[in-house]
Parts: sequence; structure tokens; C-alpha cells
Amino acid sequence: MIRSMTAFSCQDAQGDWGSLTCEIRAVNHRYLEPGFRLPDTLRELENRFREQLRTRLKRGKVEVGMRLHLADSTSQELVINHDLAASVNEAANQINRILDNPAHINALDILRWPGVMQAAEQDLEPVKAEALALFERAVAELIEAREREGERLRPLFEDRLQQMAGRVSEVRELMPELLAQQEQNLRERFQKASVELEPERVSQEMVMLAQKSDVAEELDRLEAHIDEVTDTLAGDGAVGRRLDFLMQELNREANTLSSKSFDARVTRAAVDLKVLIEQMREQVQNLE
Repeated sequence: MIRSMTAFSCQDAQGDWGSLTCEIRAVNHRYLEPGFRLPDTLRELENRFREQLRTRLKRGKVEVGMRLHLADSTSQELVINHDLAASVNEAANQINRILDNPAHINALDILRWPGVMQAAEQDLEPVKAEALALFERAVAELIEAREREGERLRPLFEDRLQQMAGRVSEVRELMPELLAQQEQNLRERFQKASVELEPERVSQEMVMLAQKSDVAEELDRLEAHIDEVTDTLAGDGAVGRRLDFLMQELNREANTLSSKSFDARVTRAAVDLKVLIEQMREQVQNLE
């Protein structure tokens, strides 16, 4: 199963405490680079989220965002500090007994005193537990989306690999004919130059020509790399980096094949190979 690095997931949760939304966006990146935008009340969970991403993903720039809306009954409940309110009231009465024209203190005056009225301490443990479960579901959805997108690219790779194997096979079938033609051309050049065809001299020239023109090793390595790409695509886990390396190796062999070419048909095959490799390489950059 191959995975794309580009994907999006969104999960929601609701409870008596309110509602929570988790969104994860992932795009291409050479390494895994997570980023988080969390409510202050859930900031302590960031390390746990980060570690979970490291165990599930290998590459990509991943942006995680969470939005928390607490229920009104939870977020607006107030608590009165009765002891402090009584102390404020007693202090005000003592001052009034001293003043010639005492001012009446009302309930709002006491409530405005710092610390008399406080927001009720909220139990956020259910919210944190739900956030952890929600994040896990969002990551699972992200991975499924990556796998779907990656599998959409599989036919492209299979088609390019099949075309490449065909080009390599064509060149291999051509080589006996091309080498025979090279030998015939060499003999004709000797004859035109009125040079006596000494068997030993011809043999030496043919050995040198064969060494310069032999592409059997390049064809063997191209076939081996094509098989390795096929096997890698059939495997599990992150394959992007390995495929990127194999694209470099394929391109190196195609360049060598082109440099050794002494026939237009081989040159065209080498060019076709490089085009196919580049098309695959562009898509490999999208894989995890």
C-alpha cells in the first residue's frame, strides 16, 4: 500500500461539555514536520499528539488544528466567595461607622470586589480524553486518505514501468544486429583503405569496439532497478525515499546507455527511458 503525502481529515465530537473539532492537513515535505494550533486548555496534550504522529507517519508537513467550544452552562457558571464577600461587607460597615456621611454599600459593589465572584473551576478531564480519541480518529482518517491518493498513482507507475521494460527489451534484441553491423562497417573501412585484413588486427579492433558499445550491463541494471521499483511498490510502509533513490539509479543507467549509443534507435530508446523516469520521479515526490 503506497501513500501520498497530501491529504486532509476532519473529525468532530460533542458532549455535555460542548463541542470539539480536529482538522489535519498534510502536504509534501522531505521529512516529518508537525505543527499544532491548540486551545490553551488542551496545550498540555501537544507532546502526546506529536509522538503519535511520529509513530504513524514518516514524511510530510502536517498541520493540526483543534477548536473547542465549551457549553454555556460550563463556561459561564460563577461561584461566590461568601467568606470574602462577608469580610468586604464588614469592612465597609466599619468605615461607615467612622464617616460623618456614610454611603450605603450594595450587592453589586461587593460583587465587583476582586475575588468575590469567580468562574467555577471546570473539570476538563472529559474534554482531554475526548481530544485524544478525536485526534486518533483524525490521524486514522488522514492515513486512509493518503492511501487512497497513493493507490490512484499506482497505475501510472505500473504503466511507466511496463513501457520502460519494453524499451529495454527492444534495445537488447537490437544489440546482436547492431554489433554485427558495426563489425561489417569496420571491415568495409579496412577494405576502402586497402588495408590487408589480418585476423588478429580485426579481432583486436572488434574487442575494442565491443567494449565501447557493450550496454549489456546497463540493460541488466535497468531491468534489476525496474524489478526493484515493482517490488517496492508492492510492499508496505513508507516507500518514497527508496523510490526516489531508485529513480536516480534508473536515470544514471539511462544516461550511460545514451552516451554509449551508436544507433539512432538506441538513442531514442534512451531518451524515452529518461522521459518515463522523470514522469515517475515527479510523482515519487508526492509519496510518503
